[in-house]
Amino acid sequence: MTALQQHLLDTYRTARLSRPAPPPPGRHDVTALRNLYRRLRPTTSGTPSSPPGTTSSPSGRTSSPSGV
Repeated sequence: MTALQQHLLDTYRTARLSRPAPPPPGRHDVTALRNLYRRLRPTTSGTPSSPPGTTSSPSGRTSSPSGV
């Protein structure tokens, strides 16, 4: 069943029960994606982040624990 078919069925059911119709499919997609992007976006603390287990030297270079 597609999202449109499900919406039409839900609209029919709510009309029969004298309830408000559900929002159309895709109405809140932009808001949901924006919130997901904000949650997953890395925080900017002003310093570049380095992978765990690496150290940063004063020259700005990063070195791995194994010396590779």
